[in-house]
Amino acid sequence: MANLLTDRDFWVKYWEGKTDLSVTIPENYLFHRQLGNLVKREKVKTAIELGGFPGYYAVFLKKYLKLDVTLLDYFVHEPITNQLLEANGLSKGEVSIIETDLFNYQSEKQYDLVLSCGLIEHFNDTEDIINRHVNFLKPGGTLFITLPNFRSVNGWFQKTFDKENYDKHNIDCMDPAFLKAIVEKTGLKVVQASYFGGFSLWLENEKEKSAGVRLFKKASWFVGKVLTKIIPFESKALSPYILIEAKK
Repeated sequence: MANLLTDRDFWVKYWEGKTDLSVTIPENYLFHRQLGNLVKREKVKTAIELGGFPGYYAVFLKKYLKLDVTLLDYFVHEPITNQLLEANGLSKGEVSIIETDLFNYQSEKQYDLVLSCGLIEHFNDTEDIINRHVNFLKPGGTLFITLPNFRSVNGWFQKTFDKENYDKHNIDCMDPAFLKAIVEKTGLKVVQASYFGGFSLWLENEKEKSAGVRLFKKASWFVGKVLTKIIPFESKALSPYILIEAKK
């Protein structure tokens, strides 16, 4: 599929290479404040996480915000998701699971909240993948999308030290103004479209990198953290994420 920058084999290898996936999701999980405020304000009852295997945000929404949650992904290994549920005091079945190709799936159900974190940047046609999110959304529902910002210092690290992973991402879509225009084109009202977070760096499979790369990354992370503690701000150059929230 030309629109897709990754395929099923990529994700199978990606997740098979991960260890310790069954973690305890903390109450202060990334974007917890934004999601908590949204759920309270909009009286959200149902939610679907798209492309979210193994289901960290689905578990967060169920465990702390008590929503009726569904996880949909192209690749789902249920034993891992069940272990994740158990690690968080939840039972098998408390999160509904749909393993399907998003491009060939017609949902009969719509949701109060449609969420994806780190999905849309793996597609060349950003407008198309966002429209597929909107198809799951109830009238009056809320769209919540986050993605990494690789037009940043963190992106330079990815491109320089992990080009293979960098090339799996659509860098052109990593622009809040660009995303806002696409979302508005669907008829949704954009609540926020912005860079998010003060500073962060990461590398996939960092343990496999050379000692010099790991040391340089650690030193850069420390300098960036100190800088953004002294002068806290969110920006294209330093913020690690982009966040889009919109209402149907």
